[in-house]
Amino acid sequence: MTFLEHLQGAERQNGSLLCVGLDPEPSKFPASMKGDASKIYDFCAQIVDATADLAISFKPQIAYFAAHRAEDQLEKLMAHMRRNAPHVPVILDAKRGDIGATAEQYAIEAFERYGADAVTLSPFMGFDSVQPYLKHHGKGAFLLCRTSNPGGDDLQNQRLASVDGQPLLYEHIAKLAQGPWNVNGQLGLVVGATYPAEIERVRSLAPTLPLLIPGVGAQGGDAVATIKAGYRQRNGATTGAVIVSSSRAILYASSGPDFAQAARNEAMRTRDVLRAAAQS
Repeated sequence: MTFLEHLQGAERQNGSLLCVGLDPEPSKFPASMKGDASKIYDFCAQIVDATADLAISFKPQIAYFAAHRAEDQLEKLMAHMRRNAPHVPVILDAKRGDIGATAEQYAIEAFERYGADAVTLSPFMGFDSVQPYLKHHGKGAFLLCRTSNPGGDDLQNQRLASVDGQPLLYEHIAKLAQGPWNVNGQLGLVVGATYPAEIERVRSLAPTLPLLIPGVGAQGGDAVATIKAGYRQRNGATTGAVIVSSSRAILYASSGPDFAQAARNEAMRTRDVLRAAAQS
């Protein structure tokens, strides 16, 4: 099964466009775990179990594990997700961006060590920073395109000299991902939820690619505006998928012993808002 087939299956089975981001911060854990980095797996596994029927994907952020020397817990968590939520694809949020043999090693890390279904990448160094990941059959890769941070304007919103006029850099990335770079048919783009007009622009340039959209929830992105801008259907079938990521609003919905149930409640609420927007 390819990543896109896996994604489509999760959308159908769970009726969801919600990606649950796994960004564990021990300082924000409930009282019984608070400040204890050895509990990262325990915390995340309970979130996964509470939301496995509500998510289109899970997205662990590798830095939150590596910062606490918890890569072994990430491996254990990835195995837990494959075992207990096999229908939900896992996107490793790593934002790698190197070339050559180094990129090949990063691809092995993502797909063989951790067993991710897809990974996030920075395309700044060009296609040879992306190509090593596409050699892994059926695996997905999401290229940073128009991110939600204000500093994204420094590069992404700059105009290029081009035979096609003067496209913005993020527009050029979208065209490359939809076209010549998508050699394995499994590329997607990362577009921040705080810029719905630019989500719509990316969708017009990349009509069939999945869009990974962080920034809903604690970062202030509007869920309904995000769906309207990026989600496309034809004859009842998704033609341009969106994967709307929420992390902190779900993970830390409660600081008490009911944290997993509270996370489930918030995930269900967000899932239903997104689904209603997609069906309207």
